[in-house]
Amino acid sequence: MNSVRSGDGEAARQRRRLNAAIRESLRELSIQLSLLNHQVGGRLELKDVDVDCLDLINRYGPLTPSALAKRAGLHPATLTGILDRLERGGWVARERDPSDRRAVLVRALRERNAELLGLYAGMNASLEEICEGYGAAELEVVADFLHRTANAGRMATEELAGG
Repeated sequence: MNSVRSGDGEAARQRRRLNAAIRESLRELSIQLSLLNHQVGGRLELKDVDVDCLDLINRYGPLTPSALAKRAGLHPATLTGILDRLERGGWVARERDPSDRRAVLVRALRERNAELLGLYAGMNASLEEICEGYGAAELEVVADFLHRTANAGRMATEELAGG
């Protein structure tokens, strides 16, 4: 009976070590992606938060400024300066919402996407190479884990922004 319990204890310790390793790896990934985004922003003469907002607009847009502020966890007044910079740089356009002429939508201008994608080409190529080392079932697990982790991060951001 003791050998079963000690085996359970070892399994629990191993699980704690793996969970800690995953958390540590996610922290390191967050730092490295933040540094990459900082370099990209520097090349484009954009602030880090500008790059983040541009990515949100590219992924989820067109968006109203208030919807973008909510997604980014930013105060709407802060967002005005960000959108001014992005618009001046030719990254976004503010347009009237066709369904509600009083509302404004922010739309990404695709003309500069190649420039943006080019700066991420090295990372994207590395990701392709990394993924080649995994089978389809493993990639499904990794994709699920990353999706669920991103959702947890989004919920934590919303909680902090709202509180």
